[in-house]
Amino acid sequence: MNLSFFDQFSSPSLLGIPLILISMVFPALLLPSLDNRWITNRLSTLQLWFINLVTKQLMMPLNKKGHKWALILTSLMIFLLLINLLGLLPYTFTPTTQLSMNLALAFPLWLATLLTGLRNQPSASLGHLLPEGTPTPLIPALILIETTSLLIRPLALGVRLTANLTAGHLLIQLISTATTALFSTMPVVSLLTLLVLFLLTILEVAVAMIQAYVFVLLLSLYLQENI
Repeated sequence: MNLSFFDQFSSPSLLGIPLILISMVFPALLLPSLDNRWITNRLSTLQLWFINLVTKQLMMPLNKKGHKWALILTSLMIFLLLINLLGLLPYTFTPTTQLSMNLALAFPLWLATLLTGLRNQPSASLGHLLPEGTPTPLIPALILIETTSLLIRPLALGVRLTANLTAGHLLIQLISTATTALFSTMPVVSLLTLLVLFLLTILEVAVAMIQAYVFVLLLSLYLQENI
């Protein structure tokens, strides 16, 4: 086997040009286009119902000031969801397995929530760095710990999404390789591994949806702390 298991995570290229931008833009083609009518067909109705459900879930922990972020959070949720699900199709590429892309999504949005808090309520935002009632000798250590935990939030967002999707893709490839290799020698065992592969694929579909939701939900919780 000449190819490595990790070759599936390298960005595809054509004539030396990386195609990751096409992979990121393609999910937008699945969204309904603008039309003069409110409801064009059943698919548009289903999509609008799903977007409305997602928006309600994301806005639930936020107060009215945070509802200004409804468009960007819902758009990010749909974007990540479509990319994660499309990446499970054969011969496709999943951009969200790239840590650089996930950090490029997490860091600006986290920084925007932090700057929003520092602008609107600087005292309350800085007060999160020092819990109330902290003994005086522990103040420097707690400030350092809280500052570190605050700064690693975007890194944790990106690493969580990357690690979960990468682990799932590797498991699917390992089990599918074992199924193919055992088919000629031990067909019964191969059928069992095929069943495991089917169940794992269902699990990965759920993981792809959950990770997209968790990514945006944590951003909304960070926003709630600063508004």
